Amino acid sequence: MKYGELIAEMTLEEKASLMSGKDFWQTQDIERLGINSIFLADGPHGIRRQAVASNKMGLNQGVPATCYPTAATVANSWNAELGEKVGEYLGEEAVSQKVHVLLGPGVNMKRNPLCGRNFEYFSEDPYLAGKMAAGYIRGIQAHGVSACVKHFAVNNQEEKRMTIDTIVDERTLREIYLTAFEIAVKEGNTKSIMSSYNKLNGTYTNENKHLMQDILRREWGYTGTVITDWGGSNDRLQGLLAGNELEMPTTSGETDREIIAAIKKGEIDEAILDESVDRLLDLVFSTESAIDRSKTEFDMEKHHRVSQKVAEESIVLLKNDDDILPLKFGKKVAVIGDFAQNARYQGAGSSLVNPTILDHTMDSFEESGILSIGYEPGFERYGKRNQQMIDRACILAKKADVVLLYIGLDEVTEAEGLDRKDMKIPENQVDLLHAIHEVNPNIIAIISCGSAVEMPWIDKVKGLLHSYLGGQAGARAILRVLSGDVNPSGKLAETYPLKYEDTPSYRHFPGREATVEYREGLFIGYRYYDTADINVLFPFGYGLSYTTFEYSDINIDRQGVSFRLTNTGSKAGMEVAQLYVGCRSDKIFRPSKELKGFTKVLINAGESKTIQIPFDDKTFRYFNVATNQWEKESAEYKIMIGSSSADIRLTDTIYIEGTDAQLPYDKEKLHSYYTGKVNNVSKDEFEQLIGRELPDPSWDRDKPLGYNDTIAQCQYAKGLFGRIAYHTIVFTHHFLWKIGKRSTANIIMMSILNLPFRGIARMTGGIVNMPMLDGILMMVNGHFFKGLWHTVKEKVKLQKIHKVVKTKGSQ
Repeated sequence: MKYGELIAEMTLEEKASLMSGKDFWQTQDIERLGINSIFLADGPHGIRRQAVASNKMGLNQGVPATCYPTAATVANSWNAELGEKVGEYLGEEAVSQKVHVLLGPGVNMKRNPLCGRNFEYFSEDPYLAGKMAAGYIRGIQAHGVSACVKHFAVNNQEEKRMTIDTIVDERTLREIYLTAFEIAVKEGNTKSIMSSYNKLNGTYTNENKHLMQDILRREWGYTGTVITDWGGSNDRLQGLLAGNELEMPTTSGETDREIIAAIKKGEIDEAILDESVDRLLDLVFSTESAIDRSKTEFDMEKHHRVSQKVAEESIVLLKNDDDILPLKFGKKVAVIGDFAQNARYQGAGSSLVNPTILDHTMDSFEESGILSIGYEPGFERYGKRNQQMIDRACILAKKADVVLLYIGLDEVTEAEGLDRKDMKIPENQVDLLHAIHEVNPNIIAIISCGSAVEMPWIDKVKGLLHSYLGGQAGARAILRVLSGDVNPSGKLAETYPLKYEDTPSYRHFPGREATVEYREGLFIGYRYYDTADINVLFPFGYGLSYTTFEYSDINIDRQGVSFRLTNTGSKAGMEVAQLYVGCRSDKIFRPSKELKGFTKVLINAGESKTIQIPFDDKTFRYFNVATNQWEKESAEYKIMIGSSSADIRLTDTIYIEGTDAQLPYDKEKLHSYYTGKVNNVSKDEFEQLIGRELPDPSWDRDKPLGYNDTIAQCQYAKGLFGRIAYHTIVFTHHFLWKIGKRSTANIIMMSILNLPFRGIARMTGGIVNMPMLDGILMMVNGHFFKGLWHTVKEKVKLQKIHKVVKTKGSQ
C-alpha cells in the first residue's frame, strides 16, 4: 500500500470515517494526521460549486463559472483534442474554485432518444464516447485535480433510476456499455469513477463484484477511487467489499458505524478497509497538492472565447437547399422564436451552471453582418398555443427575404431524473413553422436541444442548423455559422430516426417498474438501422459543410488504413473521416458496421492530404461469452471509410487471423440477432441470449414496502398514510406544473416520487437514519401509530448520538 505507514497510525474509527462524506460535497478530514477534506463538485460542462455552504442539501445555484457546450454538443465536433481543451479549461477553473474532484464527464450510451439526461452524454457509439471522454479527462487532470467518469454503468434511463434493474447480456454489456469506460480508464487514466444508481442483472452496481472487481480492478487494472452517486449506496458493507471507497453525501457516521461493527464481528477483514482507505488517500493527497490557495480567479473572457470556439466546431448543418446558407450579404432577415431571445444553451439538474457571461442572439447581430429587420417570439416557451404570437410573427416574416426560426426543447422537457414523453418538437412551435411557411418559404430553422427529435415538418424549411446546447457563447457561434464566418464541421454523434417507433428499444424503454430489458442487445443506434436496413432521417456521423470533399486512394496494411482526402470546393473546411469495420463471417452475429476510428482534418480549398487511421486493440475484437474473454474471429473484414455511417466513400478488405475460440451461440435459436432485426425480440429468444430466465418486471404489490421500494409505490401501500402521501405528492406535482412552476414540479418527481425509501436516509445528511426509516415504513405499511412512536424514539436516540459525537469532537 502507498500510505501503509499513515494508515497504521489511524484508529479503526478514523479509517471508517473516511469512507463517507463530511457533508454534501466534502470528504471527511482527520486533522491530527494532516488529512484534509477535499471538495467535489458537479462539472460535466462547467463547474457547479454551490454558493451556499456545503452542508446545505439540494440543487443550489453555483458560483459563476464558464458554461461550455454540453457533452452531447461537443461530441458532434468529433475532435478529441477539442474535448481535451475543454477539459484543460475546466481543470483550471476547478483549481481556481478549490474543487478537487470534478464530477464528469458522463459516458453512458444513448440507448434511447428519450433518456432525459442524453444532453449530458456523448454518443450512441462507445468508441466515439470513450475517445472524447479520454480527452476531457486528460485535460482536467493536467491541472492535478481529478475527473470522475460517470455513471458506471448501464444507467440509460432516468425514470426509477435508483431502483431499476437493468437486464443485459454479458457481450452487450462489454461491447456497448463498458467500452467507453474502458477507454476512459486506460487512455484517460481517470483518478475517480462514479458508480450508478441502478442494479445490473439483479445487483446494485456499487455492490456488483463482477463489475467492480472482475472487470474494473482486475481486467482494466484500475487503481483509483470509486464514489457513489449521491444517495446511491444501498448496502454499505457490500459496497465496501466490492471496492467502493467513498459514499456520498454524508450519513453523519451511520454507515461508518456499520463498517466498524462488521469488522469487530469478523464479518469484514480490516485489510479490505485499509485498501479502500489507501486508494482514497491517494485521491486526497494527489488532488490537494494541485490546489493553489493563492489563485482565486481565471480569465473569464478568454474562457468565454474558448467556449465559443468549441460551440462553433460542434454545430451541425443538416439541410441547405438552394445554398440558402451562408446568408448572402444584404439579405433582410426576420428573427422569430423564443429561443432567439432566451437561448436554450445548457441542460438542467445537477449540471446546471451559473454562467460568467451569456451571449444573446439579438445583441450579436451587428458584429455578425446579418441584417435583422426585427424579432418576434412567435410561441410561448412551454407549449401553450398563442395565435396572436403566430400572427405577429407572420407579419414580420412577410417583410423578410429569409426567416431565422429558433425552435427546440425547453429546460423542463430535458432534465435529470425524468425521461422525455416523446421525440416531438412542441406542437405550438410546429404550428408557427407551418404558418410562416405560407407567407415566406425561405426558412432557416435553428434547433436547440440535447438529443434527437422527429422532424415531419422538415420539408417546410430550406436550411436546418442544429446547435444542440452550445453553452454560454452558443448564440454568437450560431450567427458566425449562419453568416459564413465559420464553415460548419459538426457531425451527428447519434442517429436521427424518422419516428420514435423505428428505434430498436422503443418497446422496452423505459423500464416502468422493477426491470428494464435490453432485448435489442448490441444493436443500438446505427448498428441497428444499418444492419436491419431501416431508413433514417439523418444517419450517424452526418453533417454538411459549405465546401465538398473527395475521398480516394485507399490503402490497407496490418497497422491501419490510409487514403487521400481532397477539398474540392471553394472554401477551407474541416472534414471528419470515419473508419467502419464489418466482419464478413456469419458464424457470430455482429452489426454490419462498427465505428473503429476517426479523424478530423482541416483542408484548404483545392488542397489534398494523405490521411492515416490506425487499427488498435478494439478494431477486430468481440467478447466471447463462452470463453469469457475478448477474441478475434478468423475472417475477412470489410474496411469502410466514410463521411457518415450511410455515406461510405471507400472500401477494401483484409483477412485477419483470429484466436479460433469456441463459438458462443446456437445460431438457430437467435434468429433476430443474426439478422439484426431486433425491434421485437421474444421473451424466449432474449432468455436464450442471456442464458437464464428473466426476473419478474413488475413490482410485488402483495408484500409490505421496504427500503428499496420507491415512494411512488405508496399508491398501493397497505397503510392509508402511505396512499395519502402518494396522492398528495402527485397532486402537488400537477398543481405546480399547471401554474408554471415546472422546474419545481420536476424536482418533486426526481427527488421524491422516484426516490427509494432508503434514499430518505442516504440523501438527508443524517437528519433521518435507517432506524427512523423503519418507523416510516411501519406507518406506510399500515401501523401508523406504532411507526410514529418508533420514529420519534429513534430520532431522540439519534440526537443523543450527535450530541456525544459533537462533544468528543470539541475536546
